Amino acid sequence: ITAKAAVIFVTLQYNVTIPATEEQSAETISLYHYGIKDLATIFFYMLVAIIIHAIIQEYVLDKINRKMHFSKTKHSKFNESGQLSAFYLFSCVWGTSILVSENYISDPTSLWRDYPHTLIPFQMKFFYILQLAYWFHAFPELYFQKTKKEDIFRQIVYIGLYLFHIAGAYLLNLTHLGLVLLVLHYFVEFLFHISRLFYFSDEKYQKGFSLWAVLFVLGRLLTLILSVLTFGFGLARAEDQQLNFSTGNFNILAVRISVLASICMTQAFMMWKFINFQLRRWREHSSQPQSVKKKFVTAKGKNSRKERENGINGTVTSNGADSPRSRKDKSS
Repeated sequence: ITAKAAVIFVTLQYNVTIPATEEQSAETISLYHYGIKDLATIFFYMLVAIIIHAIIQEYVLDKINRKMHFSKTKHSKFNESGQLSAFYLFSCVWGTSILVSENYISDPTSLWRDYPHTLIPFQMKFFYILQLAYWFHAFPELYFQKTKKEDIFRQIVYIGLYLFHIAGAYLLNLTHLGLVLLVLHYFVEFLFHISRLFYFSDEKYQKGFSLWAVLFVLGRLLTLILSVLTFGFGLARAEDQQLNFSTGNFNILAVRISVLASICMTQAFMMWKFINFQLRRWREHSSQPQSVKKKFVTAKGKNSRKERENGINGTVTSNGADSPRSRKDKSS
């Protein structure tokens, strides 16, 4: 009885079957577009993401935490990096396979050619559905993970930026550009979180942060370059530049400027956070040798005082002022 309703939640909706042509070897091709029923699919896979999150937490991360005996601060950061590194790795591998299969890497003009990209293959739509489902599941996880009150606002901003950009690329039919930028961003973030996991296991492992710092800056530059090429060069020279909701065409000047400004502001915000992070690390490293030096000087001063006192006591004893042996000699 509930099979018809369950299909809306489990399977992807709005498929379009395209008949075969002479150039294509396959008989038919199934492509997809988006609609209101996608909210039901996103909700179902959001519940799946919550279950997978709990499995990784209980059977992997909690066992490592018991062995390592982390503090409360490191415990929460370790859990965060463990969950995100697994998600970023999965998304990078899957997104790269889509880019290779659809020839988006070999042909950069595919980012804006034949816009609007209203019909997308199954893997592309399923990728975006799972991305939205994962970041929506992060809101109830704030309660399940008992996030501190001072960290809730940071997490909400973090999650909101992901949902804003992923949903924007999905609804504005910019799925090709969005996929490339997501894979690029996820790879850099995966390197950061995996480096933090190694750092928590042993603080000697800090080379990963240096590699991440270089790739972070390169990632921001590549994101800006691809965005400017797509909106300032590719879509700006398209023939059809009229707003049309029925065909899904949003290629007008106001939309292009708004999307490009949003991407630039986000990259600037991330660079500002990155610079503050690097300055804080530099101050911590620069203050550590001074504190160690002060401790060494104070310890050396204490040792010299003890040596002086021992020397004075030794001279007094050798002079026979208070030594027991001198008293015996005098009494004899």
